Amino acid sequence: MSQVATIALTAGLATALTITACATSEQSGRTQAPLELQNPAAARPWQRYADWPKTDWTAFNTLRVDASPPPSKPPAIALPVQGDAQNGMKLAFDRGRGGGCVACHVLGSRTASQPGNVGPDLSEIGAQRADDWLLAYAWDPRTVNPASFMPPWGTHGLYNPDEVRDIVAFLKTLKTPYRFKDSNEDPATRKKDEDTRDNLDPIVNPAMFERDKGEALFSRAGPKGVSCATCHAEPAKLFRAWAASMPRWEPRLNKVLGIEEFITRHTRATTGAEWPMQASENFAMAIYLKHLANGQPINIDVSSAGARAANERGKQLMARRIGQLNFACFDCHLADRGANKWIRGQWLTEQKGQVGHHPYYRTSRGEIWDLRKRMQWCGVAIRANELPPDAPEYGDLELALTAINNGNKLNVPGIGH
Repeated sequence: MSQVATIALTAGLATALTITACATSEQSGRTQAPLELQNPAAARPWQRYADWPKTDWTAFNTLRVDASPPPSKPPAIALPVQGDAQNGMKLAFDRGRGGGCVACHVLGSRTASQPGNVGPDLSEIGAQRADDWLLAYAWDPRTVNPASFMPPWGTHGLYNPDEVRDIVAFLKTLKTPYRFKDSNEDPATRKKDEDTRDNLDPIVNPAMFERDKGEALFSRAGPKGVSCATCHAEPAKLFRAWAASMPRWEPRLNKVLGIEEFITRHTRATTGAEWPMQASENFAMAIYLKHLANGQPINIDVSSAGARAANERGKQLMARRIGQLNFACFDCHLADRGANKWIRGQWLTEQKGQVGHHPYYRTSRGEIWDLRKRMQWCGVAIRANELPPDAPEYGDLELALTAINNGNKLNVPGIGH
């Protein structure tokens, strides 16, 4: 046999074996899909995105590490508090300092534009509370109210003692109810924007072009000479509902496996392509596979022991306070806390309805983001160091959050600010 014929025969046998392996895995259930199990699915060492804040918040909790200091009482400051009320107002309205008090509160007639209402209206706080209470609450509210989710401004170093004193001096001047002249400035009457865009219109949503890119990648041969289409010749039929069942517990990895990590590990094991999480090819393929399942109700299975445990860990992580601002997912997204209210000019949504559109086109960034990248940004926004996107903690959160959304229908790719 000639060398050319031998090469052709070897390639043909390899392709046949690959197809047989794929067919066997499909027949034996999706959990047997070939996966590369040894290497990280995302870049290592992990480095935060180049255009994100670079501050290192190692001194504060992450989803994985306990580091934040415990609640503390304010340093000795003479009572009654004497400070620079004008400077205190400037600090309270400074959105560059952890969002400032105005992010969550109305603070009298001089309130800065677009205040939030996650916290109570403080327009009369100076007539309602004594100096020692104001000082303790402004320094670390947990020493007064352990259930408070206001940041511990002093304990976590967002304001120094002199600045806290000045803020208290300003709060003492607030003694008169305030009525907004503009209903759009009043967080109690402000109307939230309703997004009526057709997210599946490529003229409106650039992420639809990523769907087309994913479809092309599906048929592109990888280094092993085969493509996704080699084993899955009818993707529209085979994947009509698959994405609606993801993420899932994967015993071989001993963690939750989402679609984006599945793409990385499955293509490594089959086509040989290297599409790490949050690479452009990974986003495109995730959008394509989820788009095939559009209209299907989310149906996350948490019945196995591993999935049940991951779901519980995910719920616990939702309650975990992290970062210099000391927020938890629940603080912004539970109805009895921050959800359905304003934080600055941003409307906070409940957990239900948050996941069916990922990956999505984020207009404020001009980028495609998947759910894991959104979770990373939530952490960085509250000044907590993020984890790599393939971190087990994000998997647990994704499983728990997606299970909450069971019954909601997929509509991918989304578009939003």
